Amino acid sequence: MSFLAIDIGNTRLKWAVYADGAAPGTAPLQQGAVFLENIDRLADEDWHGLAPPTRILGANVAGDAVRRRVEEQMEHWDLTPRWVVPDVEAAGVKNGYDHPTRLGADRWVAVVGAHAHARARGFTGPVLVVMVGTAVTVEALSSDAQFLGGLILPGHGIMLRALEGGTAGLRVPTGEVRDFPTNTSDALTTGGTFAITGAIERMVRLLTQREGRAPLLLMTGGAGWKVAPALDAPHELVEGLIFDGLLAIAASRR
Repeated sequence: MSFLAIDIGNTRLKWAVYADGAAPGTAPLQQGAVFLENIDRLADEDWHGLAPPTRILGANVAGDAVRRRVEEQMEHWDLTPRWVVPDVEAAGVKNGYDHPTRLGADRWVAVVGAHAHARARGFTGPVLVVMVGTAVTVEALSSDAQFLGGLILPGHGIMLRALEGGTAGLRVPTGEVRDFPTNTSDALTTGGTFAITGAIERMVRLLTQREGRAPLLLMTGGAGWKVAPALDAPHELVEGLIFDGLLAIAASRR
């Protein structure tokens, strides 16, 4: 018996197989990732020969058309997948969004995963959850497991492409993060990185002031490793935070 967790983001679909009933933080038995343009080959490639799962739960932010394409790749399993819709509460986390169902599924599941991760290690204070991908999100979770809200800002690539498209003669070669950049490539790379880390560090201060203690800062996402070295706040890189959230939600629905 196995559980298939699916995370459909803006650029890639990531999947992981766990033993049914696995707890958050458990290492997957199998996992993979494909770009969205390649999902129509999942049944013939990544999922070919995969043992039929007992349950499927996913988070999707890429829209209904992409979801339907993914579901078509599961038809040979004769199993209906379930997709997370943010609610007022899940797995011990209370949703403080003005309209809970309008919160992005990836943001909600990542917060639930961060809560499970923190509680598993005995941490009972506030948590700040950062996802760094196509977009960057910074989410605040109180000590009593209330999702307080968060930020959405452009990822590094979007920032650079916006500058390239809106500034005459400006090209965006790859640069390095420097304290005082002395060339355009480094200035662009450093500016984007500092914009992201500055937002994170401000949220750390705000959450610390509200809760009276520093938060546990968990960072995830495919581009987290690029931002982490420039972040002036204690933090941890956690792979699979959304998968941990899916595991926690699945466990709460058993």
